Amino acid sequence: MRKKIFITTICMALSLAGCKSPEPEIPSPSPETTPSPQVSIEIPEKPLTLPPDNPETIASNQVKTYLNRLATQGFSQENQGIWIQSNNTLLANYQGTTPLPAASITKVATSLVALKTFNPDHQFITLIGTTGIIENGVLNGDLVIQGGEDPFFVWEEAIAIGNILNKIGIQRVTGNLIITGKFYMNFESNSLTAGNLLKQGLNSKNWSSEVLNQYQTLPPGTAKPQVIIDGVVAVSLTHRENIKLLVRHYSFPIAELVKKMNQYSNNLMADMLAEAVGGYQVVAEKAAQFVGVPKEEIRLINGSGLGEENRISPRAATGMFIAIDKYLQQYNMNVADVFVIVGKDKGILDERKQLPNLAVVKSGTLDYVSALAGALPTKEQGIVWFTILNKGASVTELRNQQEILLKDVLNNWGSVDLSPTNLTANPERKTKTSRSEII
Repeated sequence: MRKKIFITTICMALSLAGCKSPEPEIPSPSPETTPSPQVSIEIPEKPLTLPPDNPETIASNQVKTYLNRLATQGFSQENQGIWIQSNNTLLANYQGTTPLPAASITKVATSLVALKTFNPDHQFITLIGTTGIIENGVLNGDLVIQGGEDPFFVWEEAIAIGNILNKIGIQRVTGNLIITGKFYMNFESNSLTAGNLLKQGLNSKNWSSEVLNQYQTLPPGTAKPQVIIDGVVAVSLTHRENIKLLVRHYSFPIAELVKKMNQYSNNLMADMLAEAVGGYQVVAEKAAQFVGVPKEEIRLINGSGLGEENRISPRAATGMFIAIDKYLQQYNMNVADVFVIVGKDKGILDERKQLPNLAVVKSGTLDYVSALAGALPTKEQGIVWFTILNKGASVTELRNQQEILLKDVLNNWGSVDLSPTNLTANPERKTKTSRSEII
């Protein structure tokens, strides 16, 4: 069943981004559920980033003008950083190798490491099983959920699984709903909370208005499940033995998960994906190695970017975008498949009407930080890769000045009317979705 993005659920997650529930101490799922990340670290023969010396004159002068404008408005130049390059040409550099507060540009690092650790088509697996026997519509025993770190398990998944359980003859469970492994739902990482959300989603008689609203987005005629669970939700810290598997649920592929995370800058999804690859320290280390920059240029405290302690140099951020693009080419994909295309994709950037259409970007915002990075298609220079990291009292003004700078760049090298092939999302990815199967 093909998924629609649930805006209300995403917005709920964004509002909760600063107050993530503590994660219980639970063991990792068994290898059958989620294979351990396997990745070989290879420093590129030729670094994807450039040395910081001798940038071209035109863009450098534009950057000087830009910085002067910021200075006249009271923004300290030591809090700003810029890196602009095209192919192997450095176009502009200001504090380009200095790690600065990156906000959600941190998600570019998480995206890079998640994609290269798994691969764009990897799917997280959630297993549904039982300790009992099904008789006359009743499961006499427990229903067991073995979590597989799916960061986009939302109401639609619960509805789909409830309907499958109805299909195989389960209308009531006499035992408990047992949660094992790392099971997330609606971006809740607390297993007990996630389990109670699933219990609600399995039984349409208990749906809240939020679930009903989500249900209205599904194809007409979608059944409303009714799986009544007599017992409670319980979290098991050990792997349950003698489980008869009933359903295997596959998440969206990694590439689509990363796209959704970046479209809505979902902090909870980002932290879950960072956890899946080994934690934010692993993200920082591997990102630096993949790009070929000193580890000091990427300093993280999480995978989402919450907190000014997440610091990335403009050069490293630009290099991560280029590294993602280079990696995805072997799959007939590019950065447009995992980041927002301005003017085409819905998401958190909808409010920024002055960004250049067809640019592929990731933004970041904290109380006193505004960041923007990505790819800008031009007529004369081809793809211009850029990162702008700003800190100051007015995020609104910093955004305005970022947009003016990008327009100046386009005035020099010409804007394009259509996305170039190498910045066009692969249409075949639109068919990639989550799915469930009866075992």
